[in-house]
Amino acid sequence: MSKKEIALQQALDQITSSFGKGSIMWLGRAVSPRDVPVYSTGSFALDLALGVGGLPKGRVVEIYGPEASGKTTLALHVIAEAQKQGGTCVFVDAEHALDSSLAKAIGVNTENLLLSQPDCGEQALSLVDTLIRSGSVDVIVVDSVAALVPKGELEGEMGDAHMAMQARLMSQALRKLSHSLSLSQTLLIFINQVRAKLSTFGGFGGPTEVTCGGNALKFYASMRLNIRRVGLVKKGEDTIGSQVAVKIVKNKLAPPFRTAQFELEFGKGICKVTEIIELSIKHKFIAKNGTFYNLNGKNYHGKEALKKFLRLNEPVQEELMTKLNIYKINMLQ
Repeated sequence: MSKKEIALQQALDQITSSFGKGSIMWLGRAVSPRDVPVYSTGSFALDLALGVGGLPKGRVVEIYGPEASGKTTLALHVIAEAQKQGGTCVFVDAEHALDSSLAKAIGVNTENLLLSQPDCGEQALSLVDTLIRSGSVDVIVVDSVAALVPKGELEGEMGDAHMAMQARLMSQALRKLSHSLSLSQTLLIFINQVRAKLSTFGGFGGPTEVTCGGNALKFYASMRLNIRRVGLVKKGEDTIGSQVAVKIVKNKLAPPFRTAQFELEFGKGICKVTEIIELSIKHKFIAKNGTFYNLNGKNYHGKEALKKFLRLNEPVQEELMTKLNIYKINMLQ
Protein backbone atom coordinates (compact mmCIF):
# COMPACT_ATOMS: atom_id res chain seq x y z
CA MET A 1 0.00 0.00 0.00
CA SER A 2 1.16 3.52 -0.82
CA LYS A 3 1.52 6.23 1.87
CA LYS A 4 -1.72 7.80 0.60
CA GLU A 5 -3.65 4.52 0.91
CA ILE A 6 -2.23 3.88 4.39
CA ALA A 7 -3.22 7.40 5.51
CA LEU A 8 -6.74 6.92 4.12
CA GLN A 9 -7.14 3.56 5.89
CA GLN A 10 -5.97 5.10 9.18
CA ALA A 11 -8.49 7.92 8.77
CA LEU A 12 -11.29 5.43 8.01
CA ASP A 13 -10.34 3.32 11.07
CA GLN A 14 -10.37 6.44 13.26
CA ILE A 15 -13.81 7.50 11.97
CA THR A 16 -15.23 4.00 12.51
CA SER A 17 -13.73 3.88 16.01
CA SER A 18 -15.19 7.29 16.92
CA PHE A 19 -18.60 7.12 15.25
CA GLY A 20 -19.31 3.41 14.84
CA LYS A 21 -19.47 0.86 12.02
CA GLY A 22 -21.25 2.16 8.91
CA SER A 23 -20.50 5.83 9.59
CA ILE A 24 -18.45 5.84 6.36
CA MET A 25 -18.39 3.23 3.60
CA TRP A 26 -17.57 2.64 -0.04
CA LEU A 27 -20.65 3.41 -2.15
CA GLY A 28 -20.30 0.44 -4.50
CA ARG A 29 -19.99 -1.95 -1.56
CA ALA A 30 -23.03 -0.59 0.28
CA VAL A 31 -26.45 -2.27 0.22
CA SER A 32 -28.17 -1.84 -3.14
CA PRO A 33 -31.69 -0.30 -2.99
CA ARG A 34 -33.09 -3.57 -4.36
CA ASP A 35 -31.45 -5.46 -1.47
CA VAL A 36 -33.08 -3.32 1.24
CA PRO A 37 -35.22 -5.58 3.48
CA VAL A 38 -38.93 -4.84 3.26
CA TYR A 39 -42.31 -5.70 4.75
CA SER A 40 -45.12 -6.57 2.36
CA THR A 41 -48.10 -4.22 2.17
CA GLY A 42 -50.49 -7.17 1.97
CA SER A 43 -51.24 -6.33 -1.68
CA PHE A 44 -49.52 -8.12 -4.58
CA ALA A 45 -50.19 -5.21 -6.92
CA LEU A 46 -48.83 -2.56 -4.56
CA ASP A 47 -45.72 -4.60 -3.68
CA LEU A 48 -44.92 -4.84 -7.40
CA ALA A 49 -45.62 -1.14 -8.01
CA LEU A 50 -43.23 -0.19 -5.17
CA GLY A 51 -40.43 -1.89 -7.11
CA VAL A 52 -38.78 -3.49 -4.06
CA GLY A 53 -41.56 -5.80 -2.87
CA GLY A 54 -42.93 -3.73 -0.02
CA LEU A 55 -42.14 -0.93 2.43
CA PRO A 56 -38.44 -0.62 3.40
CA LYS A 57 -37.08 -1.20 6.89
CA GLY A 58 -35.17 1.67 8.48
CA ARG A 59 -37.10 4.30 6.55
CA VAL A 60 -39.96 6.79 6.93
CA VAL A 61 -43.08 6.14 4.85
CA GLU A 62 -46.08 8.49 4.51
CA ILE A 63 -49.54 7.17 3.60
CA TYR A 64 -51.94 10.03 2.89
CA GLY A 65 -55.33 10.64 1.34
CA PRO A 66 -58.91 11.79 2.00
CA GLU A 67 -61.07 10.46 4.80
CA ALA A 68 -62.26 6.83 4.58
CA SER A 69 -59.87 6.01 1.73
CA GLY A 70 -58.21 3.02 3.44
CA LYS A 71 -55.08 4.58 4.99
CA THR A 72 -55.35 2.88 8.38
CA THR A 73 -56.45 -0.40 6.79
CA LEU A 74 -53.33 -0.47 4.60
CA ALA A 75 -51.10 0.29 7.63
CA LEU A 76 -52.75 -2.55 9.60
CA HIS A 77 -52.00 -4.94 6.71
CA VAL A 78 -48.31 -3.99 6.96
CA ILE A 79 -48.41 -4.72 10.71
CA ALA A 80 -50.05 -8.11 10.04
CA GLU A 81 -47.34 -9.00 7.49
CA ALA A 82 -44.55 -7.90 9.88
CA GLN A 83 -46.04 -9.99 12.69
CA LYS A 84 -46.02 -13.05 10.41
CA GLN A 85 -42.23 -12.62 10.27
CA GLY A 86 -42.03 -12.38 14.06
CA GLY A 87 -41.82 -8.58 14.15
CA THR A 88 -42.77 -6.42 17.13
CA CYS A 89 -45.18 -3.65 16.13
CA VAL A 90 -46.51 -0.47 17.74
CA PHE A 91 -49.64 1.50 16.84
CA VAL A 92 -49.60 5.11 18.05
CA ASP A 93 -53.30 5.98 17.99
CA ALA A 94 -53.23 9.77 18.24
CA GLU A 95 -56.79 9.88 16.87
CA HIS A 96 -58.04 7.49 19.62
CA ALA A 97 -60.08 5.67 16.99
CA LEU A 98 -58.43 2.30 16.33
CA ASP A 99 -60.99 -0.45 15.64
CA SER A 100 -59.60 -3.63 17.22
CA SER A 101 -62.19 -5.82 15.45
CA LEU A 102 -60.99 -4.53 12.05
CA ALA A 103 -57.37 -5.17 13.06
CA LYS A 104 -58.23 -8.78 14.01
CA ALA A 105 -60.17 -9.32 10.76
CA ILE A 106 -57.16 -8.12 8.75
CA GLY A 107 -54.93 -10.62 10.52
CA VAL A 108 -53.25 -8.50 13.19
CA ASN A 109 -52.39 -10.37 16.38
CA THR A 110 -53.82 -7.76 18.75
CA GLU A 111 -52.50 -9.65 21.80
CA ASN A 112 -48.97 -8.85 20.61
CA LEU A 113 -49.60 -5.34 19.28
CA LEU A 114 -48.39 -2.45 21.44
CA LEU A 115 -50.89 0.44 21.54
CA SER A 116 -50.35 4.01 22.69
CA GLN A 117 -52.95 6.77 22.82
CA PRO A 118 -50.86 9.87 23.64
CA ASP A 119 -52.21 13.10 25.09
CA CYS A 120 -50.24 15.45 22.83
CA GLY A 121 -47.89 15.52 19.83
CA GLU A 122 -44.73 15.89 21.94
CA GLN A 123 -45.62 12.80 23.98
CA ALA A 124 -46.34 10.76 20.84
CA LEU A 125 -43.08 11.65 19.08
CA SER A 126 -40.99 11.28 22.25
CA LEU A 127 -42.46 7.79 22.69
CA VAL A 128 -41.64 6.94 19.05
CA ASP A 129 -38.06 8.21 19.52
CA THR A 130 -37.56 6.07 22.66
CA LEU A 131 -38.89 2.92 20.93
CA ILE A 132 -36.73 3.43 17.83
CA ARG A 133 -33.58 4.03 19.92
CA SER A 134 -34.26 0.81 21.82
CA GLY A 135 -33.75 -1.13 18.57
CA SER A 136 -36.39 -3.64 19.66
CA VAL A 137 -39.34 -2.55 17.49
CA ASP A 138 -39.83 -3.46 13.84
CA VAL A 139 -42.83 -1.37 12.72
CA ILE A 140 -44.33 1.81 14.19
CA VAL A 141 -47.52 3.34 12.78
CA VAL A 142 -48.50 6.89 13.77
CA ASP A 143 -52.20 7.59 13.09
CA SER A 144 -52.29 10.43 12.25
CA VAL A 145 -50.06 13.48 11.74
CA ALA A 146 -53.12 15.76 11.87
CA ALA A 147 -53.90 14.46 15.38
CA LEU A 148 -50.39 15.23 16.73
CA VAL A 149 -51.56 18.39 18.48
CA PRO A 150 -48.73 20.37 20.14
CA LYS A 151 -48.99 20.84 23.90
CA GLY A 152 -49.03 24.63 23.49
CA GLU A 153 -52.14 24.42 21.33
CA LEU A 154 -53.91 22.08 23.77
CA GLU A 155 -53.23 24.41 26.69
CA GLY A 156 -54.24 27.56 24.79
CA GLU A 157 -57.71 29.00 24.47
CA MET A 158 -60.13 27.91 21.74
CA GLY A 159 -59.67 30.24 18.78
CA ASP A 160 -56.06 31.22 19.60
CA ALA A 161 -53.64 31.36 16.67
CA HIS A 162 -50.94 28.65 16.77
CA MET A 163 -49.20 29.20 13.46
CA ALA A 164 -46.72 26.51 12.37
CA MET A 165 -46.42 24.89 15.82
CA GLN A 166 -47.18 21.44 14.43
CA ALA A 167 -44.83 21.94 11.46
CA ARG A 168 -41.98 22.90 13.83
CA LEU A 169 -42.72 19.88 16.02
CA MET A 170 -42.61 17.49 13.04
CA SER A 171 -39.44 19.07 11.64
CA GLN A 172 -37.60 18.77 14.94
CA ALA A 173 -38.77 15.19 15.53
CA LEU A 174 -37.85 13.93 12.06
CA ARG A 175 -34.35 15.41 12.28
CA LYS A 176 -33.80 13.28 15.39
CA LEU A 177 -35.59 10.16 14.16
CA SER A 178 -34.02 9.77 10.71
CA HIS A 179 -30.60 8.74 12.05
CA SER A 180 -31.98 6.37 14.72
CA LEU A 181 -34.19 4.65 12.12
CA SER A 182 -31.29 3.59 9.90
CA LEU A 183 -29.49 2.04 12.90
CA SER A 184 -32.53 0.23 14.31
CA GLN A 185 -34.02 -0.86 10.95
CA THR A 186 -37.47 0.18 12.20
CA LEU A 187 -40.12 0.96 9.60
CA LEU A 188 -41.89 4.19 10.63
CA ILE A 189 -45.25 4.83 8.93
CA PHE A 190 -47.00 8.18 9.27
CA ILE A 191 -50.67 8.30 8.25
CA ASN A 192 -51.66 11.77 7.07
CA GLN A 193 -54.79 13.62 5.99
CA VAL A 194 -55.25 16.12 3.17
CA ARG A 195 -56.75 19.59 3.36
CA ALA A 196 -58.08 21.84 0.59
CA LYS A 197 -55.44 24.40 -0.34
CA LEU A 198 -56.73 27.96 -0.46
CA SER A 199 -54.74 30.03 -2.97
CA THR A 200 -54.79 33.80 -3.04
CA PHE A 201 -53.83 33.69 -6.71
CA GLY A 202 -56.64 31.48 -7.96
CA GLY A 203 -54.51 28.30 -7.81
CA PHE A 204 -53.99 27.99 -11.58
CA GLY A 205 -52.03 24.82 -12.22
CA GLY A 206 -51.04 24.40 -8.57
CA PRO A 207 -52.03 21.69 -6.10
CA THR A 208 -55.57 21.89 -4.76
CA GLU A 209 -54.74 19.81 -1.66
CA VAL A 210 -52.03 19.92 0.97
CA THR A 211 -51.01 17.42 3.68
CA CYS A 212 -50.86 18.30 7.38
CA GLY A 213 -47.72 18.92 9.44
CA GLY A 214 -45.66 21.09 7.09
CA ASN A 215 -43.04 20.03 4.55
CA ALA A 216 -40.56 18.11 6.74
CA LEU A 217 -42.33 14.75 6.31
CA LYS A 218 -42.28 15.16 2.52
CA PHE A 219 -38.49 15.53 2.60
CA TYR A 220 -37.68 12.81 5.13
CA ALA A 221 -40.04 10.15 3.72
CA SER A 222 -38.41 7.55 1.47
CA MET A 223 -41.85 6.67 0.09
CA ARG A 224 -45.08 8.66 -0.11
CA LEU A 225 -48.28 6.78 -1.01
CA ASN A 226 -51.39 8.68 -2.06
CA ILE A 227 -54.43 6.45 -1.53
CA ARG A 228 -57.90 7.30 -2.85
CA ARG A 229 -61.27 5.65 -3.31
CA VAL A 230 -62.04 5.36 -7.03
CA GLY A 231 -65.19 3.24 -6.96
CA LEU A 232 -67.51 1.04 -4.95
CA VAL A 233 -67.76 -2.76 -4.78
CA LYS A 234 -71.34 -4.00 -4.91
CA LYS A 235 -72.99 -7.34 -4.34
CA GLY A 236 -76.48 -6.99 -5.77
CA GLU A 237 -77.92 -3.82 -4.27
CA ASP A 238 -75.53 -3.80 -1.30
CA THR A 239 -72.22 -1.94 -1.21
CA ILE A 240 -69.68 -4.30 0.38
CA GLY A 241 -66.44 -2.40 -0.19
CA SER A 242 -64.52 0.16 -2.17
CA GLN A 243 -62.10 0.13 -5.06
CA VAL A 244 -58.97 2.09 -4.13
CA ALA A 245 -56.02 3.34 -6.15
CA VAL A 246 -52.59 3.97 -4.65
CA LYS A 247 -50.21 6.33 -6.44
CA ILE A 248 -46.56 6.23 -5.38
CA VAL A 249 -45.81 9.96 -5.35
CA LYS A 250 -42.25 9.54 -4.02
CA ASN A 251 -39.94 6.53 -4.08
CA LYS A 252 -36.22 6.71 -3.26
CA LEU A 253 -35.69 3.01 -3.97
CA ALA A 254 -37.41 2.53 -7.36
CA PRO A 255 -39.10 4.62 -10.08
CA PRO A 256 -42.00 6.69 -8.65
CA PHE A 257 -45.46 7.55 -10.04
CA ARG A 258 -46.56 3.95 -10.51
CA THR A 259 -50.10 3.07 -9.44
CA ALA A 260 -51.82 0.00 -8.02
CA GLN A 261 -55.51 -0.78 -7.58
CA PHE A 262 -57.22 -3.25 -5.27
CA GLU A 263 -60.49 -3.82 -3.44
CA LEU A 264 -61.07 -3.12 0.25
CA GLU A 265 -63.94 -5.06 1.79
CA PHE A 266 -65.65 -3.26 4.66
CA GLY A 267 -64.60 -4.79 7.96
CA LYS A 268 -62.21 -7.26 6.27
CA GLY A 269 -59.47 -5.33 4.50
CA ILE A 270 -57.81 -6.07 1.16
CA CYS A 271 -59.73 -8.68 -0.86
CA LYS A 272 -56.94 -11.12 -1.72
CA VAL A 273 -59.16 -13.34 -3.89
CA THR A 274 -60.16 -10.46 -6.16
CA GLU A 275 -56.52 -9.39 -6.44
CA ILE A 276 -55.46 -12.94 -7.32
CA ILE A 277 -58.11 -13.05 -10.08
CA GLU A 278 -57.19 -9.64 -11.55
CA LEU A 279 -53.46 -10.34 -11.57
CA SER A 280 -53.95 -13.90 -12.89
CA ILE A 281 -55.94 -12.49 -15.82
CA LYS A 282 -53.23 -9.90 -16.47
CA HIS A 283 -50.51 -12.57 -16.51
CA LYS A 284 -52.67 -15.08 -18.42
CA PHE A 285 -53.03 -17.67 -15.65
CA ILE A 286 -56.81 -17.16 -16.04
CA ALA A 287 -58.47 -16.53 -19.41
CA LYS A 288 -61.34 -14.05 -19.60
CA ASN A 289 -63.87 -13.93 -22.43
CA GLY A 290 -66.69 -11.45 -21.84
CA THR A 291 -68.31 -12.41 -18.54
CA PHE A 292 -66.78 -15.92 -18.57
CA TYR A 293 -63.57 -16.88 -16.76
CA ASN A 294 -61.60 -20.00 -17.67
CA LEU A 295 -59.36 -21.60 -15.04
CA ASN A 296 -57.70 -24.99 -15.59
CA GLY A 297 -60.11 -25.77 -18.47
CA LYS A 298 -63.28 -25.01 -16.50
CA ASN A 299 -65.56 -22.01 -17.20
CA TYR A 300 -67.11 -19.74 -14.56
CA HIS A 301 -69.89 -17.27 -15.36
CA GLY A 302 -69.09 -13.97 -13.65
CA LYS A 303 -66.37 -12.94 -11.23
CA GLU A 304 -68.51 -13.78 -8.17
CA ALA A 305 -68.75 -17.44 -9.28
CA LEU A 306 -64.97 -17.64 -9.65
CA LYS A 307 -64.43 -15.90 -6.29
CA LYS A 308 -66.77 -18.38 -4.61
CA PHE A 309 -64.89 -21.32 -6.19
CA LEU A 310 -61.48 -20.02 -5.06
CA ARG A 311 -62.71 -19.35 -1.51
CA LEU A 312 -63.95 -22.96 -1.30
CA ASN A 313 -60.82 -24.43 -2.92
CA GLU A 314 -57.73 -23.31 -1.01
CA PRO A 315 -55.28 -25.53 -3.01
CA VAL A 316 -56.26 -23.84 -6.31
CA GLN A 317 -55.94 -20.42 -4.65
CA GLU A 318 -52.51 -21.40 -3.29
CA GLU A 319 -51.43 -22.61 -6.75
CA LEU A 320 -52.27 -19.22 -8.30
CA MET A 321 -50.55 -17.38 -5.42
CA THR A 322 -47.41 -19.47 -5.97
CA LYS A 323 -47.37 -18.55 -9.66
CA LEU A 324 -47.85 -14.87 -8.80
CA ASN A 325 -45.10 -15.03 -6.16
CA ILE A 326 -42.68 -16.52 -8.70
CA TYR A 327 -43.58 -13.72 -11.11
CA LYS A 328 -43.12 -11.15 -8.31
CA ILE A 329 -39.66 -12.52 -7.41
CA ASN A 330 -38.57 -12.47 -11.08
CA MET A 331 -39.82 -8.89 -11.51
CA LEU A 332 -37.96 -7.64 -8.44
CA GLN A 333 -34.61 -9.23 -9.35
